[in-house]
Amino acid sequence: MQKKVTDRFLSIYSKNATSAYFAPGRVNIIGEHTDYNDGFVFPCALEFGTYIAVSVRDDNLMRVCAGNFNDEFNQWTLNADVATDPSCLWSNYLRGVCSLLLAQGNCLKGMDVYVEGNVPRGAGLSSSASLSVAFAKTLSEINNLGLTINDIARVAQSAENDFAGCSCGIMDQLASAGGKEGHALLLDCRDLSFDLVSIPEALDILIIDSRVERNLVGSEYNDRRADCERAAQALGVSILRDATLDMLEQKREQLDELAYRRARHVLTENDRTQRCASALKTDDLPTVYQTMRDSHTSMRDDFEITVPEIDFIVETIDAQLNNDGGVRMTGGGFGGCVVALVPNEKAQAIEADVKAKYAEKFAKEPNVYHCKAKDGARVLYS
Repeated sequence: MQKKVTDRFLSIYSKNATSAYFAPGRVNIIGEHTDYNDGFVFPCALEFGTYIAVSVRDDNLMRVCAGNFNDEFNQWTLNADVATDPSCLWSNYLRGVCSLLLAQGNCLKGMDVYVEGNVPRGAGLSSSASLSVAFAKTLSEINNLGLTINDIARVAQSAENDFAGCSCGIMDQLASAGGKEGHALLLDCRDLSFDLVSIPEALDILIIDSRVERNLVGSEYNDRRADCERAAQALGVSILRDATLDMLEQKREQLDELAYRRARHVLTENDRTQRCASALKTDDLPTVYQTMRDSHTSMRDDFEITVPEIDFIVETIDAQLNNDGGVRMTGGGFGGCVVALVPNEKAQAIEADVKAKYAEKFAKEPNVYHCKAKDGARVLYS
């Protein structure tokens, strides 16, 4: 993929790229819709990601060609007025990064850019975060900004919030920026501290793409965030991280039913996420199984973000597990992917089983990826 991107740069711009950068997508093992509530999440970076090849210009023009969008070009001037482009939605992730860095007082060089990714779009594996993190990493390196992992994650998140219109939390961007091979990150979204937890070598990470495409910028995701904010207000806290289950039950009559169930999901999910990470440290797979199973049930019933195809995949894989792994929906919901931690020796059989049964039920075959946790954003060459 790296060679493809550098070759494409040469073909499009008739010159060689002087440097190239990469940032991965992510899968979240457990901890869904907790990040924007200052809670806990447990993602790892993947081998899929966004590749960026660049050469510096001698002016302040940013010119970008996107391979995933039929080599569409978009360009803007690096001044104080970098604005969104409603006719080119993918560019807003990059425009947002530029605008935020300029607003912080940084000077940015103009560049010719070719960008292409291999994260399945619409599958819930954070293709958008991969794009914005890769670009923030590129700008940091090209302009000697010295951005930390947390700096990159915050800029990329703000770009997605303010320019792309999705009220996402910080998890996707931090996992993409700070992932480590062989590990997942138990991330506290309040202070962005994280604990690296080794994923046992005996487990495969299976990602099953339902091929039900989802769009986080749509209203459902933002509606869930508004539900959580309404619940926090009724509980008298600024954010759900500051509430407890006892508090929720004591004030249940002051919440509408939707707000109550949304809050219950978030509060129980924070507990499950911490218990699941602790269990992986000690190879306590029965606890991993139960926490992931309960997470999916909560997403289905309290947060209401699963769809029949996703539930079917989870049930099919669950039937093959015997307290020796775990399976749940992953991502924002309304389609996308299932993540499963399964014993290496079961992985191929589980893939074959779920493909056959899903095709019979829904007349299409899911995409199945066998993954390992990989490193976060990095320089490919410079």
